[in-house]
Amino acid sequence: MTQVFPYTSAQDRRRKLGLVALQSDESIEDDMRCLLPADVSFLVSRVPSGEDVTPESLRAMEVHLTGAAALFPRGLRFDAVGYGCTSGASQIGKVRVAQLVGEGTETARVTDPVSALVAACRAAGITRLAILSPYVASVSDHLREVLRAHGIDTPIFGTFAEPNEAKVVSIDGPSIMAAATSMMEGAEVDGLFLSCTNLRTLDVIAPLEAGLALPVLSSNLVLAWHMLGGQGAPRDLL
Repeated sequence: MTQVFPYTSAQDRRRKLGLVALQSDESIEDDMRCLLPADVSFLVSRVPSGEDVTPESLRAMEVHLTGAAALFPRGLRFDAVGYGCTSGASQIGKVRVAQLVGEGTETARVTDPVSALVAACRAAGITRLAILSPYVASVSDHLREVLRAHGIDTPIFGTFAEPNEAKVVSIDGPSIMAAATSMMEGAEVDGLFLSCTNLRTLDVIAPLEAGLALPVLSSNLVLAWHMLGGQGAPRDLL
């Protein structure tokens, strides 16, 4: 005998945040789950991405963004959706990213690490920013141009010169600490940005800030902060 039971429907009133992460990214989901408050509903989709990071492989993601966003549950309305790629956002452009993601899912806002970084710099009064990136300079050149267009100079740039995403995720904290400390010696800047959502940075931000006596931002930190509405300072999430 089959029994059919009635049920009542519960309403989920939590803030709903979505993330379009790169297929190759092993870090961003862990970081977001550490940074976002427990009372947030957080869903993730993935976009195809290359094993090696080049301007061409970054721009190639453009054609897949709408499809990746369309894999979120139908009928769900997000408070914000983030596109989780710093270099990709600088290559494709924030307007185009927002358009493509918005065509795939319903959301009040779309953001990305570059837009979030600009907002964080404005909130902190940062106009001269040092950048440490895992990628070769040619990948980060466009990011620096975008920041310059928003009134943020990047006179200090350091890199691990590693194009392969599988190796980027393995760069350890002591290596990041050593590189950042070295490049910041005598640097006349207002802050440091650790670029790349796949770089494991959360554990080094606080000790770097203590040693440098300057704000230290990272791709995932500013993205989480901006997805939540950009209130207060990004480091409040740590």
